[in-house]
Amino acid sequence: MSLEYNKNLIPRAKELRKNATPQENELWYKFLRTFPVRFQRQKTIGNSIADFYCHEAHLVIEIDGSQHFTPEGREHDKARTITLETFGLSVLRFTNHDIDAHFPAVCQQIQTVVHQRLEHRKEESP
Repeated sequence: MSLEYNKNLIPRAKELRKNATPQENELWYKFLRTFPVRFQRQKTIGNSIADFYCHEAHLVIEIDGSQHFTPEGREHDKARTITLETFGLSVLRFTNHDIDAHFPAVCQQIQTVVHQRLEHRKEESP
């Protein structure tokens, strides 16, 4: 299944890859880049750009900074999550603080969720 995306967002996604936050870089370079199941950074999906995306597990990972904790930020994230879920994706969110203070636990949770989603998808396959 190919995901729908807005091709006009590709330059912005490339820019975000080049200017990733320290927490995004840490998660990418210390864990996701070499994870046995492939992840992509700054993946365009619909009219959004996901921080990390795993096609095989139908999983989006978002790293939320302070702008996500305003009322407007929360509403925007809620709407984005609903939209991503319409594509059959699950969204896993972590804060910058989670990455800074609990990195091993974040990695463990990602690994657990990926394996659960892969098992679930196997069970659904004919």
